[in-house]
Amino acid sequence: MKDFAGRTAFVTGGANGVGIGLVRQLLNEGCKVAIADIRQDSIDKALASLDNREVMGVQLDVASRDGFKAAADEVEAKFGPVSILCNNAGVNLFQPIEESSYDDWDWLLGVNLHGVINGVMTFVPRMVERVKAGEQKGGHVVNTASMAAFLAAGSPGIYNTTKFAVRGLSESLHYSLLKYQIGVSVLCPGLVKSYIYASDDVRPDALKGAMKPVDPTAVERLQGLHEFGMEPDVIGARVIEAMRANRLHIFSHPDHRQEVREIFDEIIAEYQDYPKDPGYDRRVAFEKFRADSFAEARRQSRAADF
Repeated sequence: MKDFAGRTAFVTGGANGVGIGLVRQLLNEGCKVAIADIRQDSIDKALASLDNREVMGVQLDVASRDGFKAAADEVEAKFGPVSILCNNAGVNLFQPIEESSYDDWDWLLGVNLHGVINGVMTFVPRMVERVKAGEQKGGHVVNTASMAAFLAAGSPGIYNTTKFAVRGLSESLHYSLLKYQIGVSVLCPGLVKSYIYASDDVRPDALKGAMKPVDPTAVERLQGLHEFGMEPDVIGARVIEAMRANRLHIFSHPDHRQEVREIFDEIIAEYQDYPKDPGYDRRVAFEKFRADSFAEARRQSRAADF
């Protein structure tokens, strides 16, 4: 995306962490910005820090489809059509899968994955229809995943699962929306100066039934780690730069490059040279067609200039 000025942007989880960094940078680019967040007090604090520029707040639980539609209608009635969507809201649960409950799964999937799905399904069809009707020039979707979408250790297990899913959703959507000149990027940050270590504060009461007791010592330790996280404004600026270049993957933290390379090398090393099975030749012919088609889609993505 080359032109930001005058566009309307919708940022979930926009009141702090990566979200507020995105909000500030989008405002600097001349956008009108809606801050969507689950906590009204956080929205109020964010708005008070932004000098009353073209920004508004809307309280939203991203797990709610009806809530998303209502928020979208409210924002577009005030600021006009949304053409930049940042699905950024997220929560974490710092524990392995075998120590988790169904309530834990429902909470993290509801926010981290369904929240992204709800954002996409609420706004993308509107964007596409406006582009097809000649009422809007392109747009951009940024879905916040994490380096956990590539680096999945044993914990946090459910969080890793949701971020892998957001990566897959984003990669697929990136290629399907190219023809409408709507860019799609997946943001994969490392450690950020944020409050994700205190995610339990916003956990719905209905999903606390099988919740493990909060360990204040662990929370304090995580808080200390996040103090060394990247500043949200730095990430926000890197996202804007990546949107301009229409990059699919946004790796804000270069410190993970070598680890990712090693992991992909280990994956390739696990391929085995098995003997040909009876359907091999016909299957390979189909796979060549698929691979050639995907290679062309990637070429078009790299060449895109909108």
